[in-house]
Order: sequence, then structure tokens, then C-alpha cells
Amino acid sequence: MGMSEFDPGARAMRPWNAGTQVGPKRPLTQKQIWAIRFHLDREQRIRDRALFDLAIDSKLRGCDLVELKIGDLVAGSVIRHRATITQRKTNRPVQFEITADARMSLLAWLERRGGTIEDFAFPSRVDHDQHLSTRQYARLVDEWVTAVGLRKKDYGTHSLRRTKASIIYKATGNLRAIQILLGHSKIENTVRYLGVDIEDALTLSEKTEI
Repeated sequence: MGMSEFDPGARAMRPWNAGTQVGPKRPLTQKQIWAIRFHLDREQRIRDRALFDLAIDSKLRGCDLVELKIGDLVAGSVIRHRATITQRKTNRPVQFEITADARMSLLAWLERRGGTIEDFAFPSRVDHDQHLSTRQYARLVDEWVTAVGLRKKDYGTHSLRRTKASIIYKATGNLRAIQILLGHSKIENTVRYLGVDIEDALTLSEKTEI
């Protein structure tokens, strides 16, 4: 049943999450995005550059990102400008854009990777018939952020999901658009996810002259 916080013995117990950051991970800034891209290009990590660019553009959860198949991303011999998948968590469809930079890095990776439209875009290094695991994706994100001098405890896979959404929100203040892009069923979820608070609301209001 567990121990009550009022029991004398509880005073000596260390909380399970002591020393860890609780709450949402930080989104990346534009400068940090450029730094990670430069690092991956310098190290000639073609797969990782494609995975990173697609993670930023798609705003997908890690479980959906790693399960993308080549057929989700290509139409004939070209990379799609837009793609649609069904989210595992909500079982709802979500559409996302693939911008020019991401299309270029994806094309470079898929030409090297080969395969058919039924194959996973990012295969497992252990079993090439399976997709990259979410655990390995998380390890890669840790590598990317630490390589550019960021603390990995502050960032994670959700940082990449939040990054473009946060940038769009700061530029437009349009929560409904962000809700659609993230595939949230309720706008309250979007508010919590972005960490929107009274300061954000007042800042937007102050910019509106009547």
C-alpha cells in the first residue's frame, strides 16, 4: 500500500524523481536548430539529419515518427510536400508539411537507404525489417543536444515535437492552428503542452492596438 508521508520512516526515503526535471522539456530555438544541423552535416550523419529535420517539421510523437514508412513520405520518385498519418495515441489523422530542407535531407537518406514503400524509413540497427525504437530515438536526441552544448536533462524527444509549434505560436498567437498541427483533441491540451500562461496572454494583448 505504500508509506504515508507522515510516517517517521518516510523522512529517510528518497523520492523516485529526486534530481530529475519534472515537467515539459524545452523546445529548441532557431539558433539551436542550426547548430544541430551543422553538427550532423559535419559528422556526415545523413540518417540523423533526415530524422532530425522530419521530427521538427512533422511535430509527431516519437512513437509515430519512428513508425513512418517510405510510402508515407514519397510519391513516385519525389518527397511529398505534405503527408498524413493516423496517430497511435489518439487514433486520429494528422497532416504535416515537409519543407524544402527536410525534403533534401530525406532524399539524401532514402537514396542511400533504398527499400520499398512498405519499408520503414528509419530501420532498426538490430533488425532492418523493424523500425528504429523510441528508446534509440531518445538516445539520438540526447547525443544531438549534448553535441551542441545543451544539457540533455532539459531536452528530449518532445522538445522536437514542441519546437516548431512553439515558434509558430510565438509568431501568430493562434492556438487553434497549433491544436490542429499537433493533432490534439482539445485546445486545453494544447495550452498545457505549450505552457501558455497569463504572461503570454498579456503580451499578445499588449501588441493589439484598438
